[in-house]
Amino acid sequence: MTDSHNSGQHKDREAAAAEVRRMWQPTPSWTQPDPNSQPPAPNHAAPPPPPSSRATPDPELEEEQDVAEEEQPDALSEDFPGDSWSQPAPVQQPAADPWAQPAPERERTELHGSESHGSGPQLSPAAQHFFPQGIPSQHAPQPDRQVSYRADELLQALPLPREAPAEKGVRSVLRLRPGTAERLERIARATAATAFRRPVTITIANPKGGSGKTPTTLLLAGALGQARGGGVVAWDNNELRGNMHLRTHDTNSRSTVTDLLQAMQMLTQPDARLGDVGAYLRHQVSGQYDVLTSATTTYAQIEAKDFDQIHRLLSRFYKVLVIDTGNNEGSSNWREAMKASDVLVIPIKWKSLSCAAAVQMLEELDHQGPDAQRLIRRAVIAVSNGPGDVNKEVEKQLRPYFESRAAAVVDIPTDPHIAAEGPLDHSALQPATRRAALELAAKVAEQVTIALNVPR
Repeated sequence: MTDSHNSGQHKDREAAAAEVRRMWQPTPSWTQPDPNSQPPAPNHAAPPPPPSSRATPDPELEEEQDVAEEEQPDALSEDFPGDSWSQPAPVQQPAADPWAQPAPERERTELHGSESHGSGPQLSPAAQHFFPQGIPSQHAPQPDRQVSYRADELLQALPLPREAPAEKGVRSVLRLRPGTAERLERIARATAATAFRRPVTITIANPKGGSGKTPTTLLLAGALGQARGGGVVAWDNNELRGNMHLRTHDTNSRSTVTDLLQAMQMLTQPDARLGDVGAYLRHQVSGQYDVLTSATTTYAQIEAKDFDQIHRLLSRFYKVLVIDTGNNEGSSNWREAMKASDVLVIPIKWKSLSCAAAVQMLEELDHQGPDAQRLIRRAVIAVSNGPGDVNKEVEKQLRPYFESRAAAVVDIPTDPHIAAEGPLDHSALQPATRRAALELAAKVAEQVTIALNVPR
C-alpha cells in the first residue's frame, strides 16, 4: 500500500511538473552555454557503420547506455535545475515567444482556470500542492500607477526655489548664502507677513504713563508695515488727548479722530474708498503705515460707541490695527479696546512703578472671565528702556514673573532716536532696534495666528 501511495504521489508530481513546464518557458537570455559541452558536429552525412557492427551489439556499450539512462534526470529536475546558470537550456523543445504565439483561449482556460485581467497564469490546485511558490520567475503583478494632473499635486512636485543669496556684509559681495543672523531675520520677516483670514486688532496697554506705549505702538506698526507692505494703521485711542501726533510726521495735521467721527456718515457709505478714509490719517513713509491721532483738545471725549464706529471703519480698509491706549483702565473706550483685541502687548521698563502697574493690570484682567484670561496667555511683553531706566534688581525679580504669565518677552535696546522724543523715523533707528522691532512683530503675529484658531 505504501508503494502504491508513493507511486501515486510520483505521478501527481510528474503531472504538476508537466503543467509548470507548459506554463513556464525560460527565455534564452537566462541560460548560458555549458563550457564542458562539445561543439556540434558538422552538417555532413556520416558513413554508414559496417554491417558487422550493426549486427553484433557490444555488451560494454549496452551497459554504458543503461547507466546513462539511470542517471538521466526526471522531468522535475529538468524543469528546476539546481544551478540554472551552469545547466544548458533544454534542446529538445525550443523556447517559444509567448507574445508571438499566444495559447488558445480554451487551452488557457482549461489549464489555469479563470484569470483576472492584468494577472499572470495561475496553477491548478493539484499543482499548487507541489509548487506553493507559484510558477518560477513569475513576478507578482504590479498595480498600474495612476498619473495625476491636479494642479496642487503638480505644484508640489516642482523643485523648491533656491535660497536667495545674502544681502548684507561680505557674503552679499561674494554672492554666498546668508548667515545665521540674516536667516533668522528672514524667518521673522516672513512670520510678520503672515496672511490673516480677517482683520486683526493688537492693543498696547499699561496704565502707567511713560512706560513706552506710544513708541512701542509705532515700532510695532512700522515693523508690520514694512514686512507686509502696508495695510497697517496705528490708532491713538486715548480718551482725551494723547501724544502720538507729537511722535509722528505731520503729513495731515488738520485731521484727528474728532474730524473722522464728524465725517463718519460719509465714510460708512457703500461707495466709500480707502482714499476717503486716508484723508483723515497720517501716512508714515518709512514704516509704510498710517496713523489716526487723538484729539488735540480736551473738549471731546471718546466713548465706547465712538470706538465701535471707528473700529468697524478701520477694519473695513486695513488688515492690522495697532491700538495705543490711555492710562485710564476705567474709561469705556479702554475696555472696548480690550474686548476687541486679538493680542495684548504690554510695554514695560525695568523700573518699579512701570512693572507694578503692569502686574496690577494683569491681575485685574484675570478676573474678567475666560476671554481676558486667554488674552493674558497670548500677551507679549515689550521691554523698552531709555538711558538709565534699567534697575537690575527689578529685572532679576520680575522677569521670571512676566515670562511665566505671558507668551513671550522681547527686549528692545536703548536707541538715541527714540530717546530724543521726536517724530519716530524707522530709517533713523539703530540696526539692533530694527531687528528687535521685527522680532516683536513676529512674536505678535504668532499669537495672532493662535488667536484666530480659537473660536471667539
